[in-house]
Amino acid sequence: MSKPVLSDRLARWYLQLQQFEIVYVPQKAMKGQVLADFLADHPIPAEWELSNDLPDEDVLVIEVTPPWKMYFDGASYKEGVGAGVIFITSDGEVLPYSFTLTQNCSNNATEYQALILGLEMTVDIKQLHLKIFGDSKLVINQLLGLYEVKKPELFPYFSYAQRLIGWLGDVEIEHIMPVSDMQKLGSTTNLDDDDCEEKEELHAIEVFDIEREDWRQPLIDYLKYEKVPDDPRRKVDIRRRATRFIHHNDTLYRRSFDGVFLRCLSDDEAIQAIEEAHSGVCGAHQSGPKLHFCIKRMGYYWPTMVKDCINYAQRCQAYQFHANFIHQPPEPLHPTVASWPFDAWGLDVVGPLTKSSAGHLYPGSDRLFFKWAEAVPLKR
Repeated sequence: MSKPVLSDRLARWYLQLQQFEIVYVPQKAMKGQVLADFLADHPIPAEWELSNDLPDEDVLVIEVTPPWKMYFDGASYKEGVGAGVIFITSDGEVLPYSFTLTQNCSNNATEYQALILGLEMTVDIKQLHLKIFGDSKLVINQLLGLYEVKKPELFPYFSYAQRLIGWLGDVEIEHIMPVSDMQKLGSTTNLDDDDCEEKEELHAIEVFDIEREDWRQPLIDYLKYEKVPDDPRRKVDIRRRATRFIHHNDTLYRRSFDGVFLRCLSDDEAIQAIEEAHSGVCGAHQSGPKLHFCIKRMGYYWPTMVKDCINYAQRCQAYQFHANFIHQPPEPLHPTVASWPFDAWGLDVVGPLTKSSAGHLYPGSDRLFFKWAEAVPLKR
């Protein structure tokens, strides 16, 4: 309004408001004087006691509890394989557990199994903050990423342990010396007989199904990131096979000979596809080769589909009734070995002879040693 040049609309409003003598004063910031004036206008009575505590102070207090500690150890001997796990709670309570493994394995595999058992229990109790201590330098450094997992028998344990650690929130892994620190821990875990729980023998605690590597993953890694395995043979095989595959919308397809793109299935999806095509709705219980072509016409593919279809069809109950008869003997034949090559003896009983023999029967001995048989009559 104070500008010398105004638009038509603002000028009309200015003429309308000029008759009211309105003065515009900008609002200033509130200073501490306002609080002082308020306290001066409302003094505190003299009989009130002064307190340094603020109201609702407990709401602002956040108690940070220390994380749980887990110690794991495993050992393999001739007598058997054992694993032990000890938990120390935030309150200092000690929870020891011991396990006996029924299958013999190496020391490193035993260490991994002890770690997996402890992580499984941690996930069950939903304890997200954990400190892990172990005396196996190989296992600890592999989990920290300092060492590479080179042995194929340890890779499933490593993958499963990494997955369990990912489910937890804050996990710290630390290596301890196998003698000094474990002895100190053992001295602190001496429990009385009254505190020990009764032991119970179980045939099996839990079965871990370690997933195999998906056959599609190396091809997807090569098509998306040009990542190849370290093995030279597998590297050449992946590059050769990848020319017939494409990756689109997070799905792997294989280009068939007639130009149709077949969707690549995993192992579980392949079993479901075989069941639906063989004995599902409108399933005709086809034989193995025909079942393979039927699934291909549906637009699916996996490398071992011919072998899997044949094996599945042979296990079908209807296949057992309508399959071809097996004419082979139930056990192998036992041939009779001749004393001489091409030598055999035969004994024939000749019928009644002429009248000159007075009606007697003569057994005949045939020697089949030569090309022509020789008959030698013998009188009884």
